[in-house]
This record gives sequence, C-alpha cells and structure tokens, in this order.
Amino acid sequence: MNFDHFREIIEKKITSLEAQSVQGEQARAVVALDQQSVGRLSRQDALQQQAMAKAQEQMRQRELSQLKQALERLDDGSFGLCKECEEEIAEKRLEINPATQICVQCCH
Repeated sequence: MNFDHFREIIEKKITSLEAQSVQGEQARAVVALDQQSVGRLSRQDALQQQAMAKAQEQMRQRELSQLKQALERLDDGSFGLCKECEEEIAEKRLEINPATQICVQCCH
C-alpha cells in the first residue's frame, strides 16, 4: 500500500475543507435584526440559510477530525487496518474515504 499517496489525498482534503470553512464564515454570521431593510420572509430565509451553513460546518469539522485521525494512523502504522478485525481495508475503499476505519466485511 502506498502510504505517501494516501497522505497526499488526506492532506488535499483537509486543505479543501479548511478553505470551505473560511468561505462559509459569512453565511454563518449573525443575521441582522433590521426589519426596515429585510422583510420578515427574507429574514426567515436568511435564518434558514444560516442554520444550513452551520450544519454544513459541523459536518466539515467532523470530517476534518476524522481525516486528522487518519493522518495520526498513518504516523503510528495503523492506517488501513480495520479496527474491528485488524485485517487490511481494501485500497479502493480507502481511495473513496481515506478516513474509514472499518473494512467492508465488518460494516455488515
């Protein structure tokens, strides 16, 4: 298994997620209460968009955490091993999600 390849994939995903997080800061910002410039329905739309942006950020942070843990597994030599059965996880599965910790057999 080419661990350098997976390290590169993981680091690119981390960089991308961190950039998306920065870009989404404005969408997660507090919605102004100025009823003069924003009507009630527009404000509700803005609050809904803000809630969606916050939920996306939570998912991004969870994925970032999982990817950083995958980097730690690369460093300690446990990357690519199923945490349930300790067998190797298929490389194709790791290509799709390098943060995965369970092989296909143990998922079912």
